[in-house]
Amino acid sequence: MLIRIVRMTFAPDTIDDFLNRFDDSAPQIRQFPGCQHLTLWRDVDTPHVCTTHSHWDDADALNQYRDSDLFKSTWADVKPFFADRPEAHSYTVARSANAIESSRP
Repeated sequence: MLIRIVRMTFAPDTIDDFLNRFDDSAPQIRQFPGCQHLTLWRDVDTPHVCTTHSHWDDADALNQYRDSDLFKSTWADVKPFFADRPEAHSYTVARSANAIESSRP
């Protein structure tokens, strides 16, 4: 599994537009082959900063989504709202909570 975190900073006056577009596209993204999970987080102290947290089967599944018309059209819709360049990072699980708990004496 691949975990993708994308932090996005929006112009404060565009955050509601972004949230509406996310609400429209999220069901389609969640149904995209290889997507296991998608949530949107909103920064408590800086409410025009949001982060997507998604789980993908693997890097190929994420790349297929990134090459899709769905991604291209969604990204084109929200890109004008950005106040700063988005930061994206991909992760794999190095230690699960269960593995950590079971290794303790």
